[in-house]
Amino acid sequence: MLNDLKQQPADALLALIKLHNTDPRADKIDLGVGVYRTGQGDTPVFGAIKAAEAKLVAEQDSKAYLGPEGDMGFVEKLMPYIFGKDSADMGGRIEGMQTPGGTGSLRLALAMVKRAGYRRVIVGKPSWPNHNQICADLGLEVFEFNHAAADGTTDMDALRAAIASAQEGDAILLHGCCHNPTGIDYTHTEWDEIAALLAQSTILPIIDLAYQGLGTGMEEDAYGLRRVLVAVPEALVSYSCDKNFGLYRDRVGALYAMVADPADLSKVMSNGHALARANWSQPPDHGAAAVRLVLEDAELTAQWLDELDQMRDRMRQVRAKLAAAGKTGGVDLTPVGGQNGLFSIVPFTPEQVQAMRTKHGIYFAASGRINVAGLTMANIDQFVAAVADVTA
Repeated sequence: MLNDLKQQPADALLALIKLHNTDPRADKIDLGVGVYRTGQGDTPVFGAIKAAEAKLVAEQDSKAYLGPEGDMGFVEKLMPYIFGKDSADMGGRIEGMQTPGGTGSLRLALAMVKRAGYRRVIVGKPSWPNHNQICADLGLEVFEFNHAAADGTTDMDALRAAIASAQEGDAILLHGCCHNPTGIDYTHTEWDEIAALLAQSTILPIIDLAYQGLGTGMEEDAYGLRRVLVAVPEALVSYSCDKNFGLYRDRVGALYAMVADPADLSKVMSNGHALARANWSQPPDHGAAAVRLVLEDAELTAQWLDELDQMRDRMRQVRAKLAAAGKTGGVDLTPVGGQNGLFSIVPFTPEQVQAMRTKHGIYFAASGRINVAGLTMANIDQFVAAVADVTA
């Protein structure tokens, strides 16, 4: 029977990594892999995490299972940063559980949506490819609307139309901040409108908050999520610490459910626990424990926030320099300056993407998505010159 399985195409990003790694040119540039890099091109371990890990090694006295809900101290310590300082006063309507990264959280959220009887998920296009892949694997229909308008802003008309046409049994998946892959976020005014529209509908919001702190600030990046949660009776929140704590390979995430009636919370979370048990059984502990230790210690928390500020400031500097290049060949880089997070899409043709690789050793996705953190003050002029060359 196994021989009846069909060959699946290689993951495009993994193939891109391989192409970059085998390129012998010393000045090659990797703008594909979605990790933060310093001005020297490194992906560092946070100093606050290093200190927490040292403490964990010294003090941890067991490697026993924690249960499918994971480290609940970690889950609870994150809540004020996600939901605000008054999150404890939300009437017992929110509870969470630990997951293996943001992907595990999304998988669990969408599995719960399917189990609850939802049939369709409204998703902006383009989106992170795994959003649609998870929906397809679970048998959920995807209804797409255009996320970005031609002028580099959000296409609010398309979103309004998608919400207006929603049916009973629809959920909507929204990026909380630092949209992947476009970097184009909703403004505060737009989030206010989105919250009002959702409040008038039967749609279940699923907020994917994978990059909090990498846009304009921890509080600012949570604005949209908090506005939606105030407006609607129920929601799911998928959260990742992989980026804002630099814990990519440790896979640290959480799923939160908000219910209308606190009496339903135990029932909802029991389904989350059961689905987790059937998928990964118990989440990995080390990274979540390190985050918990950081958030339990005021000095380590301050150190983490300072390191996060430095990351964000560096990416904003890169964006500003790209924007200053303006019209470069046949591409206008100006909009990149007003976008957020790790990613932006530059409107290359497939032939131009290939030319950037073969002629200039600059690697990024076929969609034109670039990871701005792969650019440094040492190589950004090389990138701009290459763009001018292949798009002129």
